[in-house]
Amino acid sequence: MDRDGIDDGSTEDRGRGRFGRTRRAPRGLPLRAVAPNAVTALALCSGLSGVRFAIGGQWESAVAMIMVGESRFGAELDSLSDAISFGVAPALIVYLWSLTALPRVGWICSLILAVFCALRLARFNAKIDESHQPHKSAGFLTGVPAPAGAGLALMPMFFWFWTDEPKFASPYFVAPWVAFVALLMVSSIATYSWSSVKLRSNIRFEAIALVVLLGAAIVSAPWHTLSIICVLYLLSMPFSIASYAKIRRQRSSGGRALELMSKPSA
Repeated sequence: MDRDGIDDGSTEDRGRGRFGRTRRAPRGLPLRAVAPNAVTALALCSGLSGVRFAIGGQWESAVAMIMVGESRFGAELDSLSDAISFGVAPALIVYLWSLTALPRVGWICSLILAVFCALRLARFNAKIDESHQPHKSAGFLTGVPAPAGAGLALMPMFFWFWTDEPKFASPYFVAPWVAFVALLMVSSIATYSWSSVKLRSNIRFEAIALVVLLGAAIVSAPWHTLSIICVLYLLSMPFSIASYAKIRRQRSSGGRALELMSKPSA
């Protein structure tokens, strides 16, 4: 209808096609709504495939499946995928690889890894809507995230692949190591969150070059590179704890200063 109150048919025409047919709303789900959950389901399949390779004694293929399965899509399905891909699957792979020599203690350590990974994800989901999250607001994570925990749990295998040193496969070393990694996942220590890292504009090219070099290193020497990454991540923990403690002290001193300023003078 135009300004004179005459209906010119434009409203009706907008719902019709070129030849006067009424347009219908497109049916079905867009691909962008299906892709995230599909990738997460593939991550779940990858973790379970790692268990299958471990049963067959194909240790390098089993670990590769865990590394390929790293994804961060979805919500509920993503938590299920992470619990299996980064908790259950690594626990079973490590048990079949080394801890069968200690059936009771080894199985307990494997259970701890799987259960603590699930507990970490449950804690994350429970706190996702909380407004007061000191670590997150400061740009840190609480404890070791599930993908990093899976990598750390498999670190003895990384070293064993390229050194052939039997000490790395010893259940007396692997069992306490797996339990230690499980404790790191459910701990309250502050760890770096790479998603909160902001690069300065003048070093973006160098960062891209570093990513390319890292990718080339993983392709050419995967176990050496993954071993170095795990060691560097462990070495970063004292620095992340110290950095968060510094931020916490600054916040505490700033809060006390504001409190003193708000008090009325005598």
